[in-house]
Amino acid sequence: MKTIIEPFRIKSVEPLRRTTPEERERLLEQAGYNLFLLRARDILLDLLTDSGTSAMSTEQWAALMRGDESYAGSDSFYRLKETVQDLTGFRHIIPAHQGRAAERILFAITCHPGAIVPNNSHFDTTRANIEYRGAKAVDLPIAADTQSRLPFKGNLDIEALERLIESEGALNIPLIMITVTNNSGGGQPVSMANIAQVREIASRHGIPLYLDACRFAENAWFIKQRESEYKDWTPKQIAQKMFSLADGCTFSAKKDAFANIGGLLCTNDDRLAEQEKDLLTLTEGFPTYGGLAGRDLDAMAVGLEEVLQPDYLEYRIASTAYLGRHIADHGVPIVEPPGGHAIYIDAGRMLPHIPRHQFPGQSLAVELYRHASIRSVEIGSVMFGENARHELLRLAIPRRVYTQSHIDYLVEAILEVNERRDGLRGFEIVSEPKYLRHFKATFRPV
Repeated sequence: MKTIIEPFRIKSVEPLRRTTPEERERLLEQAGYNLFLLRARDILLDLLTDSGTSAMSTEQWAALMRGDESYAGSDSFYRLKETVQDLTGFRHIIPAHQGRAAERILFAITCHPGAIVPNNSHFDTTRANIEYRGAKAVDLPIAADTQSRLPFKGNLDIEALERLIESEGALNIPLIMITVTNNSGGGQPVSMANIAQVREIASRHGIPLYLDACRFAENAWFIKQRESEYKDWTPKQIAQKMFSLADGCTFSAKKDAFANIGGLLCTNDDRLAEQEKDLLTLTEGFPTYGGLAGRDLDAMAVGLEEVLQPDYLEYRIASTAYLGRHIADHGVPIVEPPGGHAIYIDAGRMLPHIPRHQFPGQSLAVELYRHASIRSVEIGSVMFGENARHELLRLAIPRRVYTQSHIDYLVEAILEVNERRDGLRGFEIVSEPKYLRHFKATFRPV
């Protein structure tokens, strides 16, 4: 059959509350037109993020009951460690409460003022943690056009990396990072060949290579589908190969481990691991729990096995592509081709009458909530300021949460907003914090 159905059935439901247009207008004004500042109870479809919003399985809920809440040396940690080492091959497995905590520890130890960290594209917390240390985050994507249809549009630009190392010097680059899949670049995959090329360059210059592995399983599925050498490999075998090319990784378990909380910092460097564990103990917790409950560690371990099931990955990527094609084929410009965890609307292209300094992505996000009670997130000049390459609106799809009818409702809402896009107005910032301003900034219509 051609129809790809959800490879699960629903055993528990959470009611959704409908709001009126008048309520939503009032709520937007109270929130300063920042969708982060809305209450979840006032959202119908919440596509703000796919982080920590997944539905856990029966096996994960059962694992919660096995959780060992010992402060030190819990069985939960050793079950997680065994699972992660089997998957990644890294010697040191360090838990943290989420991915940004792992990033903070890694960059606190490796980065210094003036250092350079190249990446295919840094996401918000990664960039912020690097810049907080006085270092510079440099994006080296291969594609500048949102409409170009490349099979591995998330790849890191190899020639640009060589030039950067030559100009800055290898000693000033503490590590190279590859984000899989490339979140800021549209959820686009990175090829195994590209990871191997970066590995060769990193080894030649003595620079460690790290993966930002939040969506490693989705990236593995794209490799299986698009890189002929790996078409007969299982997703797990592909993931193991990806990790074997790296010296370490950061990982948010809130994405491709279906967990509601949790993260990992992994490395093969014994000396670095000891420094990381010392800082972990100071700020997160003992190295065998890392700021997490034992039950969370067990849920992560089960999720890391479930996420690599081919039936799930086929459904996951097909569902996202369904959304992308249905709006793109009716004239809504998206980052092509559809990515893994989200669809990104090119708001700059969709709303050319709104200049960048008036934040077209924010305008579209506000209007989609105003019209249909759908929450999304701007990925453009609000989030990245002068570093923004495009003005995008991300529709992140939580894992195993929404049904086909929810997606059809989303398609309908987007197309209706698109029909009257010429009437949308821009915004200006009223207040903003120093770091990660998109979380707490307030706006007003221009």
